[in-house]
Amino acid sequence: MRFEELLFRVGSFGRYQILIIILLCLPRIILPWHFLLHNFLGAVPPHHCTIPDLEALANLTQDEKLVVSIPRDSRGIFSSCKMFSKPQFHLLFSDTCQGVSNGSSVEQCQHGWIYNHSQFRSTIVAQWNLVCEKKGLNQASATFFFIGVMLGAAIFGYLSDRFGRKPMLLVSFVATTLFGISAAFSTSYLMFAVMRTLCGMGLTGMSIISMALSIEWIDIKHRTFTGTFSGLSWSVGNMLLPLIAYLVWDWQWLLLAVTSPCLLAMISWWWIPESARWLLANGDTKKAHHYLSKCAETNGKKEFVSTITTEMLSKIIIVEESYKNYSYLHLVKTPKMRKLTLCLGIVWFGMAFTCYGISFKITGFGLDMYLTQFIYATVEVPVKVATYFVLDKIGRRNCQAWSLIITGTLIAINTAVPSHLGLVRSLVAILGKGFSEVSFTTAFLYTAELYPTVVRQSGLGYSSFMGRLGGSVAPMVILMEDSWTHLPPVIFSIAAVFCGLIAFFLWETTNIQLPELIEDVEQKRDRTDPGCRTGEVRGTELSEDVE
Repeated sequence: MRFEELLFRVGSFGRYQILIIILLCLPRIILPWHFLLHNFLGAVPPHHCTIPDLEALANLTQDEKLVVSIPRDSRGIFSSCKMFSKPQFHLLFSDTCQGVSNGSSVEQCQHGWIYNHSQFRSTIVAQWNLVCEKKGLNQASATFFFIGVMLGAAIFGYLSDRFGRKPMLLVSFVATTLFGISAAFSTSYLMFAVMRTLCGMGLTGMSIISMALSIEWIDIKHRTFTGTFSGLSWSVGNMLLPLIAYLVWDWQWLLLAVTSPCLLAMISWWWIPESARWLLANGDTKKAHHYLSKCAETNGKKEFVSTITTEMLSKIIIVEESYKNYSYLHLVKTPKMRKLTLCLGIVWFGMAFTCYGISFKITGFGLDMYLTQFIYATVEVPVKVATYFVLDKIGRRNCQAWSLIITGTLIAINTAVPSHLGLVRSLVAILGKGFSEVSFTTAFLYTAELYPTVVRQSGLGYSSFMGRLGGSVAPMVILMEDSWTHLPPVIFSIAAVFCGLIAFFLWETTNIQLPELIEDVEQKRDRTDPGCRTGEVRGTELSEDVE
């Protein structure tokens, strides 16, 4: 007897499953608030060097002080990082923008910076002067966060397979809340970087556990809906982020605003059940029977309690195999698992590398950054709804591969569009962002379906680790635009197309049962059972298996 058959008896998609999906939506709404928060925490306000308080400048207006103290670039814009060593009073009466005389020279800022707070009351850039020669530290703060996410993926992936989904989800909620609030009260850049790194570690548990837990309670027929709905929860959070950032201009209050909802998630945790599939895979039939009985009662299948006992549940899988201490090593010990792990690692790296490369570049398209962020998020909704209708028709593999290839192609096209066509570049970039989100939506569902139950969280943890590695590299690649403006998009484009091609080496999982053991993957055992393909399992067949 397979778990899908048992799930049919307790209600494969009833009130119980809907409740689980709704409860797990809250953490997925919170996720993009932190993952994309650097766009606002690390926003660079307009700035220029602090002009020294000289007696010779006492009778000049502020605009005149700028003219004689700050050089301009070829576009006539005041420099953000340079100043004249001596005031250039002749510029007040000259049409030239860059003339230097009186033995003066252009030098780096000597007395700090003045920031324009008309848009941002406070950011980490202004707080710790992460501009000019320190601007790499600003991008590094995003990288530190993703390093934390990367490490958290490995940690929570293993611990969730070892100790269960539910307890590790609570640990994730607590860690995110604790370190997120601590980051808001940071007294130095180093403390902020460390706290954001630890916050990223905690967030990863919310990301990978919420997806695996919802998928493991859902039948084959509704897995596509569940995966898509989870992706839409992310999009809702993504749309709310620019609104929150627009209303909260101080970076500390903004960080508190996006972290505090984790307290609500901790409260909702009490109603989230453990994965019965994981409990059975680990031989805990007593707890599995408890949660399955709750599911049957909630879904109006009360006859389950009287017909299925804990002894019968032990026949669902080979319990002896389940007592193995599975680890990350099992992801590469056997041929098909090794191929699966290698290909998914490459796909996840390229997918996150490209997606965050687009997401962190929300200026330069001729639109306000809040509006660009909102449009990026809004376009995800129709794209993900379309994904729901496409996934079962063309399959997970084709959707994963082609969404990445199209994303890379659109990035390449956008690079070729002249910079003065800001609206056109925005439209192409937004479309590329939409397809990158299709790849993300597909990847979480696809990966959960590919890995067997005994190492599913480890597989998701490893895949997420590779994805966050890509996300941590993306901000550093963006810095390469100082060498050549088109270099970052060229790199993102090539990476997306290459990783899309790698996805074709994976096998299809549409309308097949979730594998329980590694042997199911290696032998492709019970993968295309016609009775479970549509979730319409006949009760007589189940009774015969149990008997």
